[in-house]
Amino acid sequence: MRPVIGVMGGGVADEATLERAREVGVLIAREGWVLLNGGRDCGVMAASAAGACAEGGLVIGILPDETAARATPDLDIAILTGMGDARNVINVLSSSVIVAMRGGAGTISEVAHALKLGRPVVVLDLNLGGLFPAERASGRLVDVDTPLEAISAVHRFLAEE
Repeated sequence: MRPVIGVMGGGVADEATLERAREVGVLIAREGWVLLNGGRDCGVMAASAAGACAEGGLVIGILPDETAARATPDLDIAILTGMGDARNVINVLSSSVIVAMRGGAGTISEVAHALKLGRPVVVLDLNLGGLFPAERASGRLVDVDTPLEAISAVHRFLAEE
């Protein structure tokens, strides 16, 4: 089975974050992995989906809505949940590894769910401050500086499965 890599981040993002999200999407597709995100047509979700789609990758969106009206057009599969932010647990449980990018409370909730549910987290452009010290010490949460470093960290986590 192909690994599913969750890319989580804000619906509103600056251009530098969007470019890095696109690059993460491109790199995930080049690895032959499946990209999963929140599926919306904005921010890190749309940018990472666009990057993966441009490389012919498979993109799954777990939408909080009951319709696909706000879905990014770069999804191959849109899963409508009607669950609002409760869908964050589905995002995490459906992913082998989470790449967390700049975002807000929703992104931080996905990081917390991932760690609680035993999923490793790669943090790129997201300041978590002093949160999750035990997970950092155990290596289940790692901070990286570039999309390439994020992919290297994902490789390491997948090798541990």
